[in-house]
Amino acid sequence: MTKAELIEDVSRVVEMSRKDSEIIVETIFDSIVKSLKAGDKIEIRGFGSFRTRQRKPRIGRNPKTGARVDVPAKKIPYFKPSKELKDLVNSYQPTESSAASPTPPPAASNPVTP
Repeated sequence: MTKAELIEDVSRVVEMSRKDSEIIVETIFDSIVKSLKAGDKIEIRGFGSFRTRQRKPRIGRNPKTGARVDVPAKKIPYFKPSKELKDLVNSYQPTESSAASPTPPPAASNPVTP
């Protein structure tokens, strides 16, 4: 999903103009960025949390020339999904084709005979 598709979905669900929906989506993204810049974490219950991690300075290599390059320390944003989001994404929803022909369980690779 792209940002434009998200704006379109918001405008359809809330029944408002696309321009107003764009302002809402932009405001949410700007708030998240501003909080991460300030070092805060953002928790959205049932969805996940946004945080930053500190990376140490290191010495890298330019892949083209092989020359050594000093890479400075920096903050990296990351997203950790909530358990609810993981469960929703991984929930099993059988389709007609999978319901018609169930997959047999895998055979044991080393069967033990009594």
